[in-house]
Amino acid sequence: MEWADAQVWGSVLALPKAHNDTRMRECLHHVHLVQWAYLHIWRDEPINLPDVSSFEDLRAMHAWGREYYSQALAYLDSLEAGTLERRVQFPWAEQMVGRFGSAESATLAETILQIALHTTYHRGQVNTRLRELGGEPPLTDFIAWIWMGKPNAEWEDHAE
Repeated sequence: MEWADAQVWGSVLALPKAHNDTRMRECLHHVHLVQWAYLHIWRDEPINLPDVSSFEDLRAMHAWGREYYSQALAYLDSLEAGTLERRVQFPWAEQMVGRFGSAESATLAETILQIALHTTYHRGQVNTRLRELGGEPPLTDFIAWIWMGKPNAEWEDHAE
């Protein structure tokens, strides 16, 4: 997931039209907002996350998104055996009851999978927007990552 996000960010930052695109900013913000929200829930911390308007530009949002990975990986590395079965309660569960009729708790393992799936879904939207803006979306398929030898994420600064 980190490798794929880094690939997409590289393409976004390299495309000047993307820097002023509201849809791009909102979608990227949403991806990382959800990632950070889940990490705060996993760590039993209050959720206090920045609004999209608080980022001066895409580079600032990129830095925020990138930082998620070091903190999330440190958290995951700290887990003890059996922790993945711990039930996770969401602060927005009551809203889901109103929408779906119930909101069962999920295991930590299930919520980790949810973050990967959610990020993949919205990464596809970002890639579609890249193409609409005249850019070339990177190949971010999981199998491509395997075929390439599972490379580490390359978070470039993409300075102007």
